Amino acid sequence: MTGLGTLPATAAVEAATAKARELGVEVSVAVVDAGGNLVAFLRMDGAEIAGPALAVDKAYTAVANRIATAELAEQAAPGGPLFGLHSCGGGRFVIFGGGIPVRAGDVVVGAVGVSGAAVSQDVRCAEAGRAAAESALGN
Repeated sequence: MTGLGTLPATAAVEAATAKARELGVEVSVAVVDAGGNLVAFLRMDGAEIAGPALAVDKAYTAVANRIATAELAEQAAPGGPLFGLHSCGGGRFVIFGGGIPVRAGDVVVGAVGVSGAAVSQDVRCAEAGRAAAESALGN
């Protein structure tokens, strides 16, 4: 399988929400394909109302730039080579942690975005989702 289909996307959502429950937080989880199209989404009961939009945009940002949003934040900081990126893309680029690309081998096939908790917790949940998706892809 070369694309991010339903099975890896579902595995990502399940793993990310399991990590959120382990951390005692409620989040929204979005999975997009290589074109930034939403493949799977779940908002946990009690998750913040801004989370759905941010989770989708974090996933979109990660796949569009082929880099985790936490890493992108460093490059987009004042004085960085990508400063101002957050104002591009019609406001869809999110430059704080919680979006992580999913790879099939060396190819980015999608991304997981998580929002609703502290940034470090969003990142941990997204990492769990990425790992599950990549495992389902045979990585």
